[in-house]
Amino acid sequence: MPGLDDTDHEILRLLLEDARRPYSDIAERVDLSAPAVSDRVDRLVEMGLIQGFTVDVDRSLLQAGVPFLIEIDAKPGRAADIAESVSDADTIERVYRTAGGRVVLAATVPQADASELLAEHVDLGDVDRYEVRMIADSEWTAGLGAAEFAPDCAECGNTVDEEGEQRTLDGERYYFCCGSCAGRFVDQYKSLKDSA
Repeated sequence: MPGLDDTDHEILRLLLEDARRPYSDIAERVDLSAPAVSDRVDRLVEMGLIQGFTVDVDRSLLQAGVPFLIEIDAKPGRAADIAESVSDADTIERVYRTAGGRVVLAATVPQADASELLAEHVDLGDVDRYEVRMIADSEWTAGLGAAEFAPDCAECGNTVDEEGEQRTLDGERYYFCCGSCAGRFVDQYKSLKDSA
């Protein structure tokens, strides 16, 4: 399975700056043809690295309420449930869950009532405490740094490198560090599917 080269990194960086950037513009910057850029983007999508092309809305230009950062200290074992319960709320822009059991939300709340937002979407019995802070300013920058493509093997958990394999089963993509892991996983997957 091919890894990422410098050209892939540059294509990703350019798409992070502007997902609507024409392939012809990217091609000029990476010294490829537009069809070659298209092929590389298709490969990055197939790898699962690019999951979609989105729009970044400047909410400060919309009359939608007051921006808040809400930090929730969850009761033990409840952070994942809290994060899931708020993830579909229209007013919540980002949800983060820390390893220490904290859920952090970035939300734009009408009439500045963050407590009402929580009561509507979260079982407050799962919450030890929460803190609400008004956001004065924010800036988000998508960047790759020196990141390399390194998914975990679906079978053994090892890091998958260029020699790894990829399989798609029932529309879900899985990565494997070697053919043996891929074979074991696929056999078990089929066996479980047949017995279900």
